[in-house]
Amino acid sequence: MIRGLVIFIALGFLLTACMYRSDSTSLPKDLPNVVLIVVDDMGWTDCGFMGSEYYETPNIDQLAKESMVFTNAYAGAANCAPSRAALMSGMNSPRTGIYTVSPSDRGNVKSRKLIPIKNTEFLADSVYTMAEMFKDAGYVTGHFGKWHLGENPCTQGFDVNVGGGPSGHPKSYFAPYIYPDLPAPKGEYLTDRLTNEAITFLENNKKNPFFLYMPFYTVHTPIQGKEAIVQKYKSKASTEAHHRADYAAMVESMDYSVGRILNKIDNLKLDNTLIVFTSDNGGIFAISKQWPLRAGKGAYYEGGIRVPLTIKWKGYIEPGKTNVPVLNMDFYPTFRDIIQAKIPANKIFDGVSLKGLLLENKELEERSLFFHFPVYLQAYSKKSGVNRDPLFRTRPGTAMIRGDWKMIYYYEDEQVELFNLREDISESNNLAQQLPEIVREMKKSMDDWIVDTKAPVPSQLNSDYDEAWNRKQINKYRP
Repeated sequence: MIRGLVIFIALGFLLTACMYRSDSTSLPKDLPNVVLIVVDDMGWTDCGFMGSEYYETPNIDQLAKESMVFTNAYAGAANCAPSRAALMSGMNSPRTGIYTVSPSDRGNVKSRKLIPIKNTEFLADSVYTMAEMFKDAGYVTGHFGKWHLGENPCTQGFDVNVGGGPSGHPKSYFAPYIYPDLPAPKGEYLTDRLTNEAITFLENNKKNPFFLYMPFYTVHTPIQGKEAIVQKYKSKASTEAHHRADYAAMVESMDYSVGRILNKIDNLKLDNTLIVFTSDNGGIFAISKQWPLRAGKGAYYEGGIRVPLTIKWKGYIEPGKTNVPVLNMDFYPTFRDIIQAKIPANKIFDGVSLKGLLLENKELEERSLFFHFPVYLQAYSKKSGVNRDPLFRTRPGTAMIRGDWKMIYYYEDEQVELFNLREDISESNNLAQQLPEIVREMKKSMDDWIVDTKAPVPSQLNSDYDEAWNRKQINKYRP
């Protein structure tokens, strides 16, 4: 049962209200509202419906029972900014230039063999975003939480913004927040505040078609749960993969907020509402392991890119499970097809519409999924032992998934990893040497994709690279 709610409404520096469209009420009554909930850094197994026995997510689990659940859902990238850019633009990283959270030259300069491709920090205003599509279709658009793609989401299609700006995480989840700059009573919990604001948005727009984007800051660091809930998990039996009481408390508070939003939708009788729940990338390995998946956020192994995903539309989408591989880049063209929005003729989509799959259970044409990462991202911990080498979560490379096969190509040494995900979801058995023909076929497809998307490939050698030093450091942590 969802507990009683306490709503504190305060207009803050980052609550930006722009003019609503006057023609919104003239739209057809059957246009669905759309609610897109994106949790930050929530791993593939971090919900009860995905297998966690430690974290408690009763509201999300109930949502999953009423939804189509995707067991092979992927983020657009393995960390925050590029994944969110892919989500909002419907395009892969080479088209936005956002590959990581700046800068791109992470890690010790002596261990980087190549000069990485320069990273673009924010999504260009020239990109026609998902929010702009909804707004031009007559929807009222609201953003509540983490933006991380520019200074203000109101410049890229949102009528209302609470809490969204350039930063990727709050300084504290308890007020005073410092960032986001929201006036609040001391001790207020950020997840609760954003939910309060989103509920007010629902109440104010129950007669208008609306797009509610709810990108929670939680469960990103700093890991800060409410003390009473933390204590509850300290006395609960944990597992080797899931054992952090403070993280579990954050997950529970987020689940409670999701429940409040779902309850409000029900109470307002907004049955014609399409609801998506997902994460922006894999969980942080040192905080919450995603076994049997390998690694976590920042790595292009499955633990870094595979995410939970549920999609509900009462009366239209039949609840159940599917193992069809999908990407967060697919949401934009899917929404476009469902609301029949007009978009610029030159708009490029790297995702595909899931409308047929969702509404008519049509098979999705098999395709290859690509993840391009021509930059460096240092390891959280050199002792984790799950990445290709202990110094980096990811060195420059491109990953490709086609059917059961996944290939990762590394640009520093032109080495290849090939895994059969159906038989080896843990990516523990590299088959590249045994199956050279599959490697050749996939590498040819990868090369064609790189040309087609004009994906930049790092090739300039780094004069500060020290092979002996690099090897010594690798051996120090992984003999």
